Amino acid sequence: MEERFSGTVLRRKEDGYETRPTMGEIGLNHFAPYLMNRLMARWNANLAEELKEQDVTTAKMRTLAVLSIASSVTINELSVFAVTEQSTMSRTLDSLEEQGYIRRQPRAEDMRVRDVSITEEGRAAFEKLWPSMYDLFLQMFDGVDEVEYRAFLSTLHKVLHNIRKHEI
Repeated sequence: MEERFSGTVLRRKEDGYETRPTMGEIGLNHFAPYLMNRLMARWNANLAEELKEQDVTTAKMRTLAVLSIASSVTINELSVFAVTEQSTMSRTLDSLEEQGYIRRQPRAEDMRVRDVSITEEGRAAFEKLWPSMYDLFLQMFDGVDEVEYRAFLSTLHKVLHNIRKHEI
């Protein structure tokens, strides 16, 4: 796709700009949400291929990944961290529980809230997935050094803070 725009993309009124650039002026290759969608779609497609070989869905992998580093979370928290709709998360947890990978327990102080934690079997299953995940991660950041990576993370955290709906 042809590069068209070399001007300022972030035209804020407080910076003295009165007009917005058009999408045509900016172009897709300078519009960050478009590039982020392309990146994540490709990441998810590549990962889905790897996971299929291990008979795991993306939702299961995300759930196990979160639970591998969190001692216990609620279903709502898990939905946010795993970037999964709550209805999908409920079905995913049913399946993971049947496989013996997770355990759900009511909270002592509020029986309506269920805490979800990973079992040793679930941890072992995730440890089998991790090498493929990490290799795809390294492939995605090929040619990016540690300083660039940390700057990229810093920017992502700022953007996430600006748009998030949850405190987590």
